[in-house]
Amino acid sequence: QQTGDLARMTAEPDLDTLLAQSRRRARLGLWRRNTSDWVLFLAGAGLILWGVFAGAQAMRYNWQWYRIPDYFWREIDGEIIWGPFVRGLLVTLEITLWGALLAFAIGLAVALLRLSRSWAGHALATAYLELIRNTPLLVQMYLFYFVLSPILGIDRFWTGVLALAVFEASFISEILRSGILSVPPAQWEAASSLGMRGYATYRKVVLPQAVPLMLPPLTSSLVNLVKSSAIVSTIAIFDLTNEGRTVIADTFMTFEVWLTVAAIYLVLTISLSAVASWLERRARRHTDP
Repeated sequence: QQTGDLARMTAEPDLDTLLAQSRRRARLGLWRRNTSDWVLFLAGAGLILWGVFAGAQAMRYNWQWYRIPDYFWREIDGEIIWGPFVRGLLVTLEITLWGALLAFAIGLAVALLRLSRSWAGHALATAYLELIRNTPLLVQMYLFYFVLSPILGIDRFWTGVLALAVFEASFISEILRSGILSVPPAQWEAASSLGMRGYATYRKVVLPQAVPLMLPPLTSSLVNLVKSSAIVSTIAIFDLTNEGRTVIADTFMTFEVWLTVAAIYLVLTISLSAVASWLERRARRHTDP
């Protein structure tokens, strides 16, 4: 009998061995998936770059990348002079900051109107959403600039900010409303049974559960706001896109300038996504039991 038990113990792997084998298989599968993803990414990026350079070569384009750093900054007599790319980026960041704040405020107001029991408020918010989301942003920008701007007496910078905020708020309002509605009714009832009302219910019960769900789509809206801010160049605001257009007019470096501008936008949006992912993980860590 002892010999039989020893034979079974030798033939059958123990639990630790099985767990170690499972971990190795999982790591191998993850490595293979990551490798295939990187191969696909590099192949796609290489194909795009090949298309750009092949097109430039067919046009006999003269690359002048060595001139691009001068349009970020120059050092003259020991003083740093910021170039058009940096100046345009600062304007884009300012537009994004103010646009995001106004869009969140407008979106929150619209979401609360949609959630309210007032039929007039609900109808007004619905009409706003249908009007803004079903008309092009460029048309709205021109309406704000040529119609509302003279009436309100605001300059072109705030006209662009307001147009972007009103447009993006139509999406943010639905994100906020969906996040609030995602909280189970039992949570509202529990808060009410504890004597919580209004602000206390939102602050202590609803928002801690809804915020982690709202962060990813809100990040997408913020990234979309950064990209949509390029449209303010149509009303002569010297943001990053308009500064790039000015550099092209002066130097005829079309490929270099637009690739540089695209890279700056890409770095900006990826950075925002990384910050939002960190905030989402932090919020989930605080809300998970």
